[in-house]
Amino acid sequence: MEEMSRPATTSSLKRKKTEPKSLSDALGDTDQRVLEVIKDTKDMGIWTRDIKNKMKLTDHVVTKSLKSLLAKKLIKEVVNIQNKARKHYMAVEFEPSKEVSGGAWYVEGKLDTKFINDLKNICMTIIGRQKVATFEGIYDLLKKVTKVECTEQHVGEILNSMLLENEIIEVKSTGWGEYHSFPVGTLCYRLGSGAGLGKGARVGAMASIPCGMCPRINQCTPDGVISPATCEYYKKWLSDLNF
Repeated sequence: MEEMSRPATTSSLKRKKTEPKSLSDALGDTDQRVLEVIKDTKDMGIWTRDIKNKMKLTDHVVTKSLKSLLAKKLIKEVVNIQNKARKHYMAVEFEPSKEVSGGAWYVEGKLDTKFINDLKNICMTIIGRQKVATFEGIYDLLKKVTKVECTEQHVGEILNSMLLENEIIEVKSTGWGEYHSFPVGTLCYRLGSGAGLGKGARVGAMASIPCGMCPRINQCTPDGVISPATCEYYKKWLSDLNF
């Protein structure tokens, strides 16, 4: 007897739904390989010519592939501040490294002068209000008043640029008067002479300060038995300086 086959059920007659392919899955062989080369460079990106040399492809083929990947939004063109004339490409899931973008000082490859000037103005305000400020004090306040992430290196670069422009000066704490809250010798900042405020001893003059060779420097405090106010050597050193 011929075995009867089981009739097909309605569910088995339905066609399986095919899952939609991602854009990268739908790429041609060349585009896929170009995308993989770009992805391999991660947050550093890659120059067009380096893609050509690495893949041994012609200019036309690489250019066509890059246009296709850009249109599919799988890669993006980024500005490399080391060489703005060269076109660099990066996979969309990465953000340019500081070496490529320039970090917080740059936006789309251009120096963000507004951001820099805003930070300088904030530093100027902090120093002006406090009369005397340390790097740590300035940095802590900047972190509180700015939304953009600022590293110690950024603040140091800002302060250095202000020093070069004579907007501020470096001084070292004398341990009394306006410096009473800072240990003797602590590096501080004050507004430059153009701001009309008094100045502390410039760092260049600090080489001769007697405190550095004093065997009791660790016991010296503004209100202690040993203090700058009672030290004859310190008084003589101050009298020889121009403030």
